[in-house]
Amino acid sequence: MSREYVLQPFRGGVRLQIDYERELNPQQLAAVTAPPGPALVIAGAGSGKTRTLTYRVAYLLEHGVPPERILLLTFTNKAAGEMMRRVSELLGRDLPALWGGTFHAIGNRILRHHAPLIGFERDFTILDREDAKHLIATCIAESEIDVKATRFPKPEVLGEIFSLAVNTGKSVEQILAEDYEYFAPLAEAMEAVFRRYEARKRATNAMDFDDLLRLWFRLLREHGPTCEQYQRRFEFILVDEYQDTNKLQSDLIDLLAARHRNVMVVGDDAQSIYTWRGANFANILQFPERYPDAKIYKIETNYRSTPEILTVANAAIAANAHQFTKRLTPVRPPGVKPALVVCNDAGEQAAFVAQRVLELRDEGAELNRMAVLYRSHFHALELQLELTRRNIPFSITSGIRFFEQAHIKDVTAYVRLVHNPRDELAFKRLVLMLPGVGARGAMKLWTAYLAHAPKAEAKSRAGVSGALKACAQSVSSKTARPWAQFTETIAQLESPDVREDAARMIELALAGGYDDYLKQSYPNYRSRLDDLKQLAAFAATFDSVEAFLTQIALLTNVEAEDDRPAGRDTERLRLSTVHQAKGLEFDVVFVIMLCEGLFPSARSAETEAGLEEERRLFYVAITRARNELYLSYPLVRAGFGTSGVALQQPSRFLEEIPKTLLDEWQLRSYG
Repeated sequence: MSREYVLQPFRGGVRLQIDYERELNPQQLAAVTAPPGPALVIAGAGSGKTRTLTYRVAYLLEHGVPPERILLLTFTNKAAGEMMRRVSELLGRDLPALWGGTFHAIGNRILRHHAPLIGFERDFTILDREDAKHLIATCIAESEIDVKATRFPKPEVLGEIFSLAVNTGKSVEQILAEDYEYFAPLAEAMEAVFRRYEARKRATNAMDFDDLLRLWFRLLREHGPTCEQYQRRFEFILVDEYQDTNKLQSDLIDLLAARHRNVMVVGDDAQSIYTWRGANFANILQFPERYPDAKIYKIETNYRSTPEILTVANAAIAANAHQFTKRLTPVRPPGVKPALVVCNDAGEQAAFVAQRVLELRDEGAELNRMAVLYRSHFHALELQLELTRRNIPFSITSGIRFFEQAHIKDVTAYVRLVHNPRDELAFKRLVLMLPGVGARGAMKLWTAYLAHAPKAEAKSRAGVSGALKACAQSVSSKTARPWAQFTETIAQLESPDVREDAARMIELALAGGYDDYLKQSYPNYRSRLDDLKQLAAFAATFDSVEAFLTQIALLTNVEAEDDRPAGRDTERLRLSTVHQAKGLEFDVVFVIMLCEGLFPSARSAETEAGLEEERRLFYVAITRARNELYLSYPLVRAGFGTSGVALQQPSRFLEEIPKTLLDEWQLRSYG
């Protein structure tokens, strides 16, 4: 029978360099000076989460914990570097022995030492996204799958499915059932490609990004001495942004902390908004169940926002049943009430935002300190047009503006080719989407097509589809069927009752094959489909195809000029989805398109879990604002598949905020 005897580190009188009571508020101090053992720190928005973690590391070091016995896990290299730098500055010395970094960086570091135990060499290659895509493509080819007959997904989509399976601990079949039901019949073939992909990586001594976690976990689980080595080494484990961890990351933390159980996780359940990319909300919510003796510390003092904004934020999240109840409390003096702005339509909403932005700038506010947030990129379509018209410089966090996105340009190419049968760029863009057509093949097809293509003035009577039929003999056998479908789609677009209706042309292009192409080509198929539906609704507002294409061309050219580094304006209004704005703050925030079915999205509102995540997303949007907050929605919007407009209901999230907390603005137009 063995008996464990715990050696406590000898500590003489500790002389602290840092006055923790002076540097921290009482809630932060309680978390920083927490005794050993499991701890959950719920750090509300703007409450100084990074400061708390930084001082916790410093506190452990000052109390004699060797730096090599501490493991700090973060989600970005920037966050890790910033915390390590601040700890070094606090203590006045470098700390090279302190283990800090992203989950993947730490996984790589450990696997470099122990790779032979799991069948790899220490000099294994890490595949980037492009490398992984090419290897998956090779595995598909080796599997002899008829990708044309089965409409098999492209390597990029398969890679996303495989990644979700690895990080959530689910099978490929489960992932398909939950998120890609349109590929469910292909589950067996995909599983076979996945197994082949795993085997090829082992054979070539290569790991992809997800393997750095998966194989790290496997190493610890299957090799007891190695697991014990790291369990003993990491006496204290600290985890940042714990609400964003997936199942694999949570399992890794629990395994590493099993010996000392000195694990402190820091996060905010109210800002858990990444379920769609594998994050597991249950990790933070169920932490006290996995660690029944865990101490829970709440940091609710907010240094960012005015009391009026925080009151709205507290009300916005209150309806969520699954959460750690908290109440953000302000330290800043009172400001103005958040505004609720009801607009007649999306155009008026865009005009309001543009005019208010200019007024605020005239009052001394900087464009860089203002942001417009929305649920999905297509919600800002009308706003991009309005800002361009008024010469208000703006940037989009994703880096790609609406009309520059590949799927928007693809579908617009159908309209362009029918409108101008000799549009070489549109023709090549479309044929390059067909299986078996590469750059040289597209050039050959263009030459053949040009011999039959009608002149612009004679573009009636199915000229483009006739030319496509005439050069069908130039296509390969692999491309013959898709070419026939492409020809038929163009024929539908050319019919007299369609060719001057851009919205109808877009709908027919989707139905005529592009919808299938979207599914095969993009993991975020649904959001791109929403974009295209909105493009059709936007197109319906123009009297002619020519007017629609001209507007797009003019806007795209203006956007290209704005993106030049030598542009006059250095200040830009920020346009961003709420997801991409998490972690940021702005003096002024506009949250637009707060309509039922848009925010919350119709799909997410179908389940309780989905609705609660949407409410957390709304909470994140509100808590980005420091001084002023504007919440708006239109009463009507252009509808998809109709020539009319669709009436809009205000988001249920607006209904959940007491009217007394908002200042309702009545818009009035002149002229």
